[in-house]
Amino acid sequence: MEEKIKKAIGNSLDSLSLWIDSIKYEKENNLNYLRICLDSKDIINVEKVVEATKIINPIMDKEDLIKDEYILDIYGKSKGE
Repeated sequence: MEEKIKKAIGNSLDSLSLWIDSIKYEKENNLNYLRICLDSKDIINVEKVVEATKIINPIMDKEDLIKDEYILDIYGKSKGE
């Protein structure tokens, strides 16, 4: 699933100088989460995460790669990771 999601998102984050570091689909407290960790050469601030979410969310809706309901959780990798 990770490769399909990366392929669907493609280079759409290039304009933000972001790329996908990792993707995890997991269940927590009976809820499904699609967690996408972003990385960059620069510090990833909240505004960049919001912009990335505005790009990724419609792509995920259009591609419909996950049939179950899930919560999309997009976050930036901390430089200490």
